[in-house]
Amino acid sequence: MISTRRIAAAALLALAAACSGERRSAGRDGDTGGTVVVTMPLEPDFLLPPLVTSIAGKVVSDQLFEPLAALTPEMNPLGDKGFQPRLARSWEWAGDSMSIAFSLDPRARWHDGQRVRAEDVKLGFDLLRDTVVASGQAANVADIDSVQVRDSLTAVVWFKRRALDQFFSAAVNIVPLPSHILGAADRASIRDNDFVRAPVGSGRFRFVRWVPGQLVELVADTMNFLGRAKLDRLVISVAPDPNTAAQRLLSGEADFFEILRGDQLAAAQRSPNLQVKPYGGVDIASMQLNLREPRNRARPHPIFGDRGVRRALTQAIDRVAIARNIYDTLASVPLAPAPRAFRIADSGIRQLSFDTAAANRALDSLGWRARNREGVRVRNGVPLRFSVVFPTSSRPRQRVAVLLQEQLRRVGFAVDVTPLEINAMIQRMQNRDFDAVLNSWHFDATPSSIRQTWTTAAAREGGDNYGSWSNAAFDAAIDSAVAAHDVATARALYRRAYQIWVDDAPAVLLYEPNLVAGAHKRIRLATLRPDAWWAYVADWSIPADERIDRDRVGLATARQ
Repeated sequence: MISTRRIAAAALLALAAACSGERRSAGRDGDTGGTVVVTMPLEPDFLLPPLVTSIAGKVVSDQLFEPLAALTPEMNPLGDKGFQPRLARSWEWAGDSMSIAFSLDPRARWHDGQRVRAEDVKLGFDLLRDTVVASGQAANVADIDSVQVRDSLTAVVWFKRRALDQFFSAAVNIVPLPSHILGAADRASIRDNDFVRAPVGSGRFRFVRWVPGQLVELVADTMNFLGRAKLDRLVISVAPDPNTAAQRLLSGEADFFEILRGDQLAAAQRSPNLQVKPYGGVDIASMQLNLREPRNRARPHPIFGDRGVRRALTQAIDRVAIARNIYDTLASVPLAPAPRAFRIADSGIRQLSFDTAAANRALDSLGWRARNREGVRVRNGVPLRFSVVFPTSSRPRQRVAVLLQEQLRRVGFAVDVTPLEINAMIQRMQNRDFDAVLNSWHFDATPSSIRQTWTTAAAREGGDNYGSWSNAAFDAAIDSAVAAHDVATARALYRRAYQIWVDDAPAVLLYEPNLVAGAHKRIRLATLRPDAWWAYVADWSIPADERIDRDRVGLATARQ
């Protein structure tokens, strides 16, 4: 791993050194041409949309695969007015709103030249719902009953019920996939299919190569029916950690980095070559608690299976101080298990505020009164001790772990911090093999996406409710909120669900960052949408007289 990273870093330095001269793009018009290097501290997990769980995977797969329709920059997921056509050129609602017929654009082609057909829409849905595939996104289409092929260019999506964001569920979450390639694939082993790492897509960029640990390279699909990408080439440069990623931007080795904070942000603001762009965000960092015993999931966790302990734990943590330590003024403590960008959560939710005296009283009342020589509370001979895991690639979460360790020590908890390589941590989460985990949730652009993270259905195998929290009242409130016919009713129901969640404390919501990206000034950025800064990368451009020769040198990056 070390040698691979050194090779990648050396190659990027060579690339930057060779880019000192400027060039004009001969034979090209206006703002079309050039290469952008995006640096990210994580590598994609998969490139097949139903399997993608990481942001890096989403960034790449969204360039390769078009949805039926896409959100506009205003990010309004309710109804269909906030969407623009993509693979579907138009759509028609049934009179009872229980189905939508999507008419595909006859010009749409897969990158191998085959026409995009209604069978491809059906396959995209079927892979999401197939329990053998075990997509972590299955909850996002839970209200969709089926997809019917009316004719080669018309796919009809049938719903189990009406909902405010049912168009979003169909148009965005169902990503058409090439049935002429994947239709006969063995779904039980689809994660091992070559397509997963070298896909044939329908987007404005084509896949070129994926060099593990180093980069993913894409090029413009020059014949795309939506218009070719303005850039010639997009390179996702994989960095070992966020600090390295930021340094690549600051040194000129890369052109864009999605999250700047602290000293990195200050350095970017001082740089004459860089621009900084705030774009909000829909991320929430939390310490998720496992409510089941890791070695025997039939039994409750000896500590976190107790609601009273979870509430005391939350009150013992100064979340305002943690948010300020990590992001200074660019983060706030979440009000609910959903981001503020949804405009659904509000200050009416009663919070478990920071109160160590209340935490101590609660723990005493629960029988955790005695303390051992280390000051750790004990009940029936069992110490109040747990382990928290976090990725080695994230220094901020390492700092959070140390802060939590110190704050909880004061009320009698012993916290063992356990850094893990990111893939090992993800495996532990999926196996439910942890006490607590420092995780960051990135939400889809609709309030109903909470079903993917906190419902009972999401606690099952393949879901993202890794702590196995289950609450029937919460499920019912979310279910009713999703099915509401007006925003006011939905808001009241979501508020009820969020209050149930806050009262039951299945996780500690730590901070909700207001994200700031950094980019070289020669890059003309399109809108950075809060839920997906990458949504309009195909519309980024570089003036012809400001382009640098990344193409020739960058192609050699992985050959050294």
